[in-house]
Amino acid sequence: MRLSMLDGGHFTLGARLKMGMMRLFTGQRAPDVVKLHYFRYDKVGKLMGANFQQAMRGPSEWSVFERETFAAYVSVLNQCVF
Repeated sequence: MRLSMLDGGHFTLGARLKMGMMRLFTGQRAPDVVKLHYFRYDKVGKLMGANFQQAMRGPSEWSVFERETFAAYVSVLNQCVF
């Protein structure tokens, strides 16, 4: 399910500039996961970022390299573009 509200408001000027730079350098719009991160950053993005950092960098039996490799492999299996 895609949230259509990610195409609209609630982005700060800084977030809009960053996503604009992404489009300028890549020739493509920012992926939805990036938009979700910046969407109401104080309520969504900050928590999403903290959870991601905990999962990828927090205490674990797996190294950061192994976790990044697992994430990349799952993204390929899901035909994820980012």
